[in-house]
Amino acid sequence: MKSCLIVIDAQESFRQRAYWSENVAQPYFAAQNALIEGCLAADLPIVRVFHVDGPADAGHPFAVESGFVRPIEGLAAFEAAATFTKHRHSALINSGLDVWLTQQGIGRLIVSGIRTEQCCETTTRHASDLGWEVDYVTEATLTFDMVQPDGRPLAAADIKARTATVLDGRFATVCSVAQALQRAGTRQMDSAWTSSSNNPSA
Repeated sequence: MKSCLIVIDAQESFRQRAYWSENVAQPYFAAQNALIEGCLAADLPIVRVFHVDGPADAGHPFAVESGFVRPIEGLAAFEAAATFTKHRHSALINSGLDVWLTQQGIGRLIVSGIRTEQCCETTTRHASDLGWEVDYVTEATLTFDMVQPDGRPLAAADIKARTATVLDGRFATVCSVAQALQRAGTRQMDSAWTSSSNNPSA
């Protein structure tokens, strides 16, 4: 089955948000870049998705006018097989991505990017419902601490664990970087990833 890596919303826009944390982001960059490099080595297509929304002015980091709708610093460089812009949480809504994937004969999507429980999870659910197999690489997604409706804190690690739990076996196969590369038929790029956590939601 032909696989394709989807890198969702890995853009400088997020670095402009107050919740951004370089310390939290570093493990994500390591995993995301290992996944990109593994797919590049195996000549698997990599799709880049950007999120754009209003207001359309330079002060809004998700507006094109801001200049921040571009690859985030720290992300491995790659030539995208295709680049799409989305305006909703799912990368498959009115972006043209679904048409491109069908035309390319893609059967399995490898989902990665920002944020774990938002655009990455929503795209995963949508893709599954449309008939694609999805490998959700939790460690190659990024999110941040949140506050629950009752005011209690919710740690990013707990959000990632929750997302992995509700997706696995229902909408996706939750994978580590090494597992996703193996399932896509690539050779392992780094033995550290081969022996990495057996708990991909960590």
